[in-house]
Amino acid sequence: MVVNIKTPIPGPNTQKYKAISEKYEAHCLNQQAPIVWDHAQGVTVWDVDGNSFIDWTSGVLVTNVGHAHPKLAEAISKQAKRLLNCYDSPTIERITCAERMVGLAPENLDNAFFATVGSEAVDAAVRVAKHFTGKFEIMSFYGGFHGRTMGTMSLAGKMGTKKGFGPVMPGFFQVPFPDPYRNPFGSCDGDVAGQCLEFLDVAVKAQSTGSLAGLIIEPYQGAAGFIFPPDGFLKSLEKWCKDHEIIFILDEVQSSFGRTGKFLALEWESLRPNLVSIGKGIGSGMPISCLLAESRIMGTLGEGEMSSTWGGNPICTAATHAILDIFEEEKLVDNALNIGNHMKKRLLKIKDTCRYLGDVRGRGLVMGLDIVKDKKTKERDPETTRKIINECCQNGLLIGAVSGNVIRVAPPLVITKDEADESLDIMEKVLTNL
Repeated sequence: MVVNIKTPIPGPNTQKYKAISEKYEAHCLNQQAPIVWDHAQGVTVWDVDGNSFIDWTSGVLVTNVGHAHPKLAEAISKQAKRLLNCYDSPTIERITCAERMVGLAPENLDNAFFATVGSEAVDAAVRVAKHFTGKFEIMSFYGGFHGRTMGTMSLAGKMGTKKGFGPVMPGFFQVPFPDPYRNPFGSCDGDVAGQCLEFLDVAVKAQSTGSLAGLIIEPYQGAAGFIFPPDGFLKSLEKWCKDHEIIFILDEVQSSFGRTGKFLALEWESLRPNLVSIGKGIGSGMPISCLLAESRIMGTLGEGEMSSTWGGNPICTAATHAILDIFEEEKLVDNALNIGNHMKKRLLKIKDTCRYLGDVRGRGLVMGLDIVKDKKTKERDPETTRKIINECCQNGLLIGAVSGNVIRVAPPLVITKDEADESLDIMEKVLTNL
């Protein structure tokens, strides 16, 4: 058993630190389970009161190799004693990391550029697309989340990302994303993927000035509620971009490094995007991201036209080497697919008997539980979702939610079947007794 709850939640030490946080920290962060973390290992998190929990968050889909993996910690410690930073001077770690990343990508992606966070990798992709084409417009999708910089915020298809921070940058416009559960066109029946594809040309005619450089999309929309498009949509979108001679950018910041049961989510449809942004799992807790690109596109940049103060620094690229080794040795991609399938089957059974659980969707170890007031109307239920988050925490399961009502199921990829079942038992108990 992983879970061991020793004190009421929140415990006395948590309450003490929460009071300090309330006084000194900015109150602009996400609402989380009512504990203060102390340490973590694998899928287990301990709070400052000594309570242990199973983690379904992976620190927002970051710690794919598990919390504080010994091999990763050793690699970080060893590198920290050698070299921490050298700006963009070449190092063995960065050069060989680029080689390994390119080796794991489709054959057309033969260049790698390292940055620090996902937003920076997405910004880099947009800059490169504009530079290569000489055009300035970028199309993205309703519900999309690509980061919180001014550039990535302008790509957002969620008002919560940009409300109060405008005006956004010019040259960005959004189109509907094919949500199989909630059709963006309302009550329209039929092929939602086909409807969205047909709308692309309508949007271009209505909104583009003739300077469309590229299109960016996530393999699934995490921040919008873990929405996966129908099979085949992304491949059709790739063809649409090619037919219209625009750059196809895939934002794999969240979906890469095994999360969906493939090392890169693009493998599910054998996609060949021109640019791919990668983050989160590539560092499993260390600040590193990567832009994989076609050299014909990157080759148009001149010396010094793109760099990053800490991008690809020795300690982070050493960490990525360790993470790649862990993936190979522990077969984490296979584990994500197998355990994910097992968890999804159980969650679908729970859905059949739970009046609040409207939809279970996802692939590998990334799923969304859509909490609704009524399964027919699909009306979102944030209030019940908050209760579920709190009750799960009380029982030893750490979860979070997006879009107000969609519970995130995204444990570290090292989770075992026994750990998965222990966490599912908690979720089933909470949903049954709510």
